[in-house]
Amino acid sequence: MSPTPQRQTKEDLLAGLAMFTGTETWFRHWSGRFTYTEGLKYLAEAAQAFWLIDLIASWAPHARLRREDFIAWKLIVRTDRTATITADDGNGRVLITQDIPFTDFPLDEITLHLTDHVLLLPSEY
Repeated sequence: MSPTPQRQTKEDLLAGLAMFTGTETWFRHWSGRFTYTEGLKYLAEAAQAFWLIDLIASWAPHARLRREDFIAWKLIVRTDRTATITADDGNGRVLITQDIPFTDFPLDEITLHLTDHVLLLPSEY
């Protein structure tokens, strides 16, 4: 069994994410509901946040989301370490909101895009 990677600082994570502007490799989520990019894999590993990808996959079959071509997922982490994730249609129409009672996600917020069955960073869009 390989050791768990060390969680990166907020600054190092942001600097690392800034390097992703496209992808050459796609990774299939275990649920088979979508693929995700190298930038997303980096985020999940560096922030120990594969749970975030799993959370988005858990909502993928929801009727309100299935008919959308583009979904912006935004995670906002509050100072008390609670969080809210919201899915909207990219034009501000909220489709789904879920409260998260606790997270150790290192960033105050992050937005991810799901389009054409690919989950990616906005910089990879």
